[in-house]
Amino acid sequence: MSASEHPPLAIGPSILSADFLRFGEALRQSEDAKANYIHFDVMDGHFVPNISIGFPLLDATVRGTSLPVDVHLMIDNPDRWAPEFAAQGAAQVTFHAEATYNAHRVAASIVERGAAAGIAINPATSLAMVQEMLPFISNLLVMTINPGFGGQELIPEMVGKVRRARQLIDALNPACALQVDGGVAPDTIAMLFAAGANSFVAGSSVFNDERDVAANIRALRDAAIGRNSGG
Repeated sequence: MSASEHPPLAIGPSILSADFLRFGEALRQSEDAKANYIHFDVMDGHFVPNISIGFPLLDATVRGTSLPVDVHLMIDNPDRWAPEFAAQGAAQVTFHAEATYNAHRVAASIVERGAAAGIAINPATSLAMVQEMLPFISNLLVMTINPGFGGQELIPEMVGKVRRARQLIDALNPACALQVDGGVAPDTIAMLFAAGANSFVAGSSVFNDERDVAANIRALRDAAIGRNSGG
């Protein structure tokens, strides 16, 4: 795929990495920095070894920003909960293929409640598991780390998986976004973008003490397209 054919680049700050004492400020900073969406991670302590956030904070997030809210469900039983997150204001709800036997039904229930539907797969999960679902979803999330904790480094072998995912999407549903989550930073985003990803979840590389949110998002965009950000 040439640069001129590459889908537009989108960056979504993972709000779970923000300082919750300054939650509203983090939302405003993300919007001012021209982020494309807010990524909202939900963990249940079963599907992944961590517990995070749920409906009350989703409500605050939806009310606190004009950006679309992209919910990533790292939970068991998305059949029960995915449509609820869609109904409560998420613009997109992505669930894990490994967590349900009824992926098509879950995706349909999300769309019926007015949100876009996405499917995520863990590093060890084959793309074959979601190939048949590609015509029915708006987002394929390839996890480039094992989910559950922020700040992990990208698993290098996932770059090839992203490349294969792009080939499948182009063949079966070119309108589907190819999202990556895990280890997205200025020193990794270029190879992921070149491999075909066009939607990037970034947590610790956006919310940190090194530079402000706008500078960090700008650094990611510049690195993706090979432009020097000038510091």
